[in-house]
Amino acid sequence: MKRKPLISLVVSLFWISTFARITTFEANLQNAEQGQPADSTKKISVPIAEETTPDSALLKKVEVLNNDITDYEHRFDILEKQIDDLLWFERLGDVAHIDKVRLTSTPRWKAKDPEDRFAANKLQFYTYVFIPKSINPKKKYPLIVLPHSGIHANFSTYYYHIVRELIAQGYIVVSAEYRGSTGYGKDTYENIDYGGRENDDVLTSRDYMLENYSMVDPGRVGVIGWSHGGMIALMQILQHGDKYQCAFAGVPVSDLENRLASHDKSYSDYFTAPYHVGESIEANPEEYVRRSPTHYAENLNKPLLIHTNTNDNDVYVEEVQLMIDKLKELGKDFEYKVFQDASGGHGFDRIDSKEATDIRFTVYQFLKRYLHPPHPFASSSEMRRSAYGF
Repeated sequence: MKRKPLISLVVSLFWISTFARITTFEANLQNAEQGQPADSTKKISVPIAEETTPDSALLKKVEVLNNDITDYEHRFDILEKQIDDLLWFERLGDVAHIDKVRLTSTPRWKAKDPEDRFAANKLQFYTYVFIPKSINPKKKYPLIVLPHSGIHANFSTYYYHIVRELIAQGYIVVSAEYRGSTGYGKDTYENIDYGGRENDDVLTSRDYMLENYSMVDPGRVGVIGWSHGGMIALMQILQHGDKYQCAFAGVPVSDLENRLASHDKSYSDYFTAPYHVGESIEANPEEYVRRSPTHYAENLNKPLLIHTNTNDNDVYVEEVQLMIDKLKELGKDFEYKVFQDASGGHGFDRIDSKEATDIRFTVYQFLKRYLHPPHPFASSSEMRRSAYGF
């Protein structure tokens, strides 16, 4: 079956499934309002004792429906991820060999159930691999480790043009769907370890490439990322500097104390969830310190470039400035640039405007100095032609 008809089929199935689930949810909601039990075919059900009051019975039914909603969200995420995976092959298959492999990393940092006999099992996760079709397997090529952004997100075709730009220069690219990523169900979502062992997953993806692809040059490995991915890039270069030659951190989450203080409660809720940290920063400040790149600034011993933007509406410039100031205070040799009200706010150098791609060109110039790709861009206009065709 050709890819375009296949994509159309999957999209159609997605909407059919969506309609069916919404219909079931609406029926359950109506039943709950009428004091009737939810659809008996549902996987989630709460038996109601005969002695319960009408109010408590209704509250339990509402709880069931809320669980249904959460379950649907994860199922929809899985469908969206499967559709987006097809788009990677459709849009990038002309220039890259694309694969998606399943690896194991470290166990959860804290077992959900201390009595679980399998709590020490290593977690499994997926990783994308992109290899230029133009390579000569007998030669060596640089590797870019590219962790995705977002506290709960995934590596989607949002990064399509960036990956295409990297492939055009002759980079091999690997991107881990680290613990906490969306599109893989509730368990993966609730395995989130923000600033913790998610970094193990990314490092595992780097090591996998060196162990299994002889054309990857161990002396030319860089890590780049934006936002939460920028935070992971910082953690990689600060905690595992011997594994990388350089790093770029775009608008990186840098300091959780500052971040939680400057954002509303909904952000803190990600951390206080019982399956994650389970405690507030006030109750356990040390736990949040160890998850912050600023805590490891003294370890920097490799080239690093940091970008931030004064009108960033997510990772505020003041937070990134803490990282910059800490590195300066320690006398570290690194590069940075604070952009003044660049268009696009938080995503200012990931969007597709000329302003954004011109900025990305400077990032690639930085990487070129340490990773020496076989086909570096001579100009920003050449870069645009490689990714956009014109």
